[in-house]
Amino acid sequence: MITAQYVIAQRILGRTIDSNTRAGIIRYFSCVRRGAGWGLHPESEPYVFVTTLVYVALRLLGVPPDDSLVQPAREWLLSQPGGVAAIPSWGKFWLSMIGLYEYSGMNPVPPELFLAPRWLPVHPDKLYCHTRYIYLGIAYLYGRKFRVELPETVDLRRELYRLPYESVDFASYRHRLAPSDVYVPPSALLRRAYDVLKAADRLCPPRLRRRALAHCASRILYEQRASRYQGISPVNGILNTLALKDLGHPEVEASLEGLECWRWEDEQEGVRFAGARSQTWDTAFVMQCHLEYGPAIAQQREGMHRAYRFLRDTQMVVELEGSEQQARAKIAGGWCFSDGAHRWPVSDCTAEALSAILAAHEWPGLIGGDEHPNVERLSDERLALAAEFILARQNADGGFGTYEARRGGRLLEKINPSEMFGQCMTEGSYVECTASAVKALARFERHFPNRCARARAAIARGCSFLRSSQRADGSYAGFWGINFTYAGLFAVEALQEAGAGRDDPHCRRVAEWLMARQRPDGGWGEHHASCLDGAYREHPESQSVMTAWAVLALLQMVGPEADAVQRGIRWLLSHQDADGSWPREAVNGVFFGSAMLDYRLYRIYFPAWALARYARMAERRPEYT
Repeated sequence: MITAQYVIAQRILGRTIDSNTRAGIIRYFSCVRRGAGWGLHPESEPYVFVTTLVYVALRLLGVPPDDSLVQPAREWLLSQPGGVAAIPSWGKFWLSMIGLYEYSGMNPVPPELFLAPRWLPVHPDKLYCHTRYIYLGIAYLYGRKFRVELPETVDLRRELYRLPYESVDFASYRHRLAPSDVYVPPSALLRRAYDVLKAADRLCPPRLRRRALAHCASRILYEQRASRYQGISPVNGILNTLALKDLGHPEVEASLEGLECWRWEDEQEGVRFAGARSQTWDTAFVMQCHLEYGPAIAQQREGMHRAYRFLRDTQMVVELEGSEQQARAKIAGGWCFSDGAHRWPVSDCTAEALSAILAAHEWPGLIGGDEHPNVERLSDERLALAAEFILARQNADGGFGTYEARRGGRLLEKINPSEMFGQCMTEGSYVECTASAVKALARFERHFPNRCARARAAIARGCSFLRSSQRADGSYAGFWGINFTYAGLFAVEALQEAGAGRDDPHCRRVAEWLMARQRPDGGWGEHHASCLDGAYREHPESQSVMTAWAVLALLQMVGPEADAVQRGIRWLLSHQDADGSWPREAVNGVFFGSAMLDYRLYRIYFPAWALARYARMAERRPEYT
């Protein structure tokens, strides 16, 4: 989806994609095709939305219509109920910008919404930040009815529609959606709201529209500068770049350079634009993996120093000027998911970074001091700032959000206009984020018992949220990983760090739930369908990542001697490759319920972490090797 949007945007901007990048993108599209089309993630069935965008991108890259990569996709699109005309709203918008759809068939996203009083329950500033900034870009471009017809537009119209383009009644497709793409059907309330907004859009005074566009433009420009022209993600970064193009703004060049920060290239799958970069997230976990076991630290001391320096240098220490006027939460003390360049720090990334740093401080002589004076230790003040950042993301129910504390109410979720994604309208309280926050705050409290007066109460409220979130069968539903296995690990780690013993009934129930789902071969495997319908779905094969998550949790609860742990360890050992990694398997992460993610390093450091924890706890056992 993102790579296709990048290609389309480059053509809108009049840019030529060099031959090496062109070949790499085509190779990527070839590698990730599912059947005749392309889906929302590596294991998804084809979506009309994604397949249409990729089809258009390939044709703009010069791939001929009878090519074996393109022709089956066109035939599949034409065979779908409603065809391309029933593409979801984001697709209608993208096609309208290049003359392959008409704005009359798009439900409105009027920029005037951003002028509304902020106390309104449906004000855009109450949306989840990713959603908020995507709709900010869409609102500006929709308000301008932005449109650039390309030389390929006429041919693409003939290819994408069975009827002549001029005879398609686009307005009749405004509420019609491809069945293959709908995850959250628009509610009756949302449809009524769309109809009201459509009528209001036609009657909007030009002066009000100009004022709304200017307001959105100023916010877009602020976000581009604040995020160093990357955006919170490439999805809104691309939209912001197109808005700057429409404005004729000189900083469009800097925005184009910022988009390249999301680029990833390798020999196997070519060139693509990733939805996120996970440097801090991965580094914090890799550090905790090594710090679990003394011999690993001895072997990788220099690696630990480099990782520590990376975390030290990527913490946010300066606030963004003017952030309150832009409805941005304070960022000082936090860590981003990535390298921090775009300055969007997150609660659980901060928490895991803080946990890794505090764990490193617990090893005598590892960080700073006479032995390693080149590794400057983070000051107590900066660690306290991290704790304050985490605390600011706690919600009224005791759970923790991600980038911000919750702003909007349930009404916003009932008018979710994304159609393809779920629970994407407001910040929530997430089991995993809460668990990471509780774990980090508990460690911080242990190191600095009198430093942060609010920490102890926040830990208690977070634990209460975790206990109340447990399902009747003992499991926890995740949000950012797949799914129950992932959330179960985080919940156990947090409760144990906060002082729960092995006899804690909530932890025991998680352990019992995990042991009941161990596969006959000793491993664990959860299918991504668990995220779609909220019920545990076993994968046909055991997965190294899920097995590691289960073993890590069970070691905390039942110890290394338990049969389930022994079998899990044997499975991990028997499936390790010669280079020390584990084979690439199924998707293991998720974004907004339906967009599955492939964290490439999960299959290395989580299994290694499970083995390290087992080694630490069982190294005195004579049969351990």
